Amino acid sequence: MPAKPRAKQTTGTPAILAAQRAGIPFRVLEYAHDPGAESYGLEAAAALALDPATVFKTLVANIDGGRLVVAIVPVSARLNLKGLAAAVGGKRAELADGGAAERATGYVLGGISPLGGRRALPTILDCSALDHPTIHVSGGRRGLELTLAPADLIRLTAATVAPIAI
Repeated sequence: MPAKPRAKQTTGTPAILAAQRAGIPFRVLEYAHDPGAESYGLEAAAALALDPATVFKTLVANIDGGRLVVAIVPVSARLNLKGLAAAVGGKRAELADGGAAERATGYVLGGISPLGGRRALPTILDCSALDHPTIHVSGGRRGLELTLAPADLIRLTAATVAPIAI
């Protein structure tokens, strides 16, 4: 007797699962990632025809040589390291080594999401996110974005809002 076909079960990324568990409204947007892209965030904005001011990149930084934090800034801006350090009560910030960022979050570079990370890290969201009803953040892999309200992102990550983009 042939085996019965089984319904294909799809699982989301840890970021999608975290948003689902929290019961927040969100949308998943996918695009074909180009491995040769120079900027993952700008690639996402262009591929999905989104305003780059509403697409946010997730960066992992090292504060005072020891503490890792997550910084979320628009892809059209740069991270203000001095502002980030000040926002978390530190003296100095630098971008974390890629390997350290991947180990701490469980995501690959270019797909690091502020949601569903391996470890809960202090999170700082640039204040410009509050200028938009919804923003877009990585969904946990390259080519995947989540659209959600900034207030929901703040609540789910316990983020501090501060001016950390230049």
